[in-house]
Amino acid sequence: MKEKKQKTGLGNEAVYDARELGIPRMLVLGLQHLFAMFGATVLVPILVSGYGLPLSIQTTLLFAGLGTLLFHLCTKLKVPAFLGSSFAYLGGFEAVANLDAGKYASMSGDEKLAYALGGVVVAGLLYLVLALLFKLVGAKKVMRYFPPIVTGPMIIMIGLNLAGSAIGNASTNWALALVAIAVIIVANIWGKGMIKIIPILLGVVVSYIVALIFGQVDFTATNAASWIGLQKFVIAKFDITSILVMAPIAIAAMMEHIGDISAISSTTNRNFIEDPGLHRTLLGDGLATSLAGMFGGPANTTYGENTGVLALSKVYDPRVVRLAAIYAVILSFSPKFDALVNSIPASIVGGVSFILYGMISAVGVRNIVENKVDLTKSRNLIIAAVMFVCGLGFSAVGGITFHVGNADITLTGLAIAAVAGVLLNGILPGNDYVFGTSAEADSSANLGSY
Repeated sequence: MKEKKQKTGLGNEAVYDARELGIPRMLVLGLQHLFAMFGATVLVPILVSGYGLPLSIQTTLLFAGLGTLLFHLCTKLKVPAFLGSSFAYLGGFEAVANLDAGKYASMSGDEKLAYALGGVVVAGLLYLVLALLFKLVGAKKVMRYFPPIVTGPMIIMIGLNLAGSAIGNASTNWALALVAIAVIIVANIWGKGMIKIIPILLGVVVSYIVALIFGQVDFTATNAASWIGLQKFVIAKFDITSILVMAPIAIAAMMEHIGDISAISSTTNRNFIEDPGLHRTLLGDGLATSLAGMFGGPANTTYGENTGVLALSKVYDPRVVRLAAIYAVILSFSPKFDALVNSIPASIVGGVSFILYGMISAVGVRNIVENKVDLTKSRNLIIAAVMFVCGLGFSAVGGITFHVGNADITLTGLAIAAVAGVLLNGILPGNDYVFGTSAEADSSANLGSY
């Protein structure tokens, strides 16, 4: 008989089959997972729209839900993970928005968005390549080429490259931005239970209420929007420049994925790295990301916030996560809800991203520290040094543009840094990284853990 309950060591029982709790409680547990993922998932299209690329909240929610269901199918319905919008690709979206060489010089934000999404599709396909390599040669051999000395600086630079955007939005009304910052800090440091899991959502909600009180919210678009309507689909377009902007970010995003699966395994006392296997979880995440990118949604990733809900509720049944996915799909059919979320003032977005972008960089630092990267070694210092100068320096000058035939190809700072890091790590002697020695270290690249 299949095990349904297991002692957690805290005097409570872990539930692996939520049906024994009854349908009403299952429905509420699903809403709790929706609540946990919601703030971060809708924040990504809000931020990307702020860069000038009109990413739809409705479409984002649709493919978060569909992507989660697809992931569950790929993982034999075993892994209780929710796939929401990935923060790792924010730097790529901003870089595409700022492209002004070649054909991009005359493009509108709508046109650039389609090419950015093409890059997301290719990035998702890279997950499939890694999944195949994991299946054929094993994780330890593959991961030697992507050690923390490469992935850590990549994650750090994603956050630092976005810092200017946070300041620009926050400066439109520093009072509201500071309210959002304060709420996130208080919820994160002193919050208990669910409060600690949803600091971003609380930061937005509380500061939005303050904005309402002082008349800072414009409801014109919300009042005009209909209650029910279809999503805004954007068909991806492909160009080597946008692919080279987005695809290298998959290096950091895949490490985030592995970190999340390690964290979920530790939380539920199930080794999902072995069964159903990282090759299957990467396959599900990659297919979900490519599907979203093909039709107008951002890249997906497994969410640390929902892992927090698992730890809080001790209900580890993937069925409740699939309920949250269904809720997200239903919510995606409301243009009025989309317009309501888009009514959030830019200063609140700036305050939230003020913390978020810094957190992304801090996760990169944690990735290096918890994996005990030896920075007394010259090879490691050289790799980090070259990556930082490439990532930040070339970003400051707009990257490198060169001509191939009649096409202009631009390499952004992040793309150059990723290539430089992987090449140096492969060339320089002394690579002693071994994947899988510590669950804590493997989960340290989790951008969804705040």
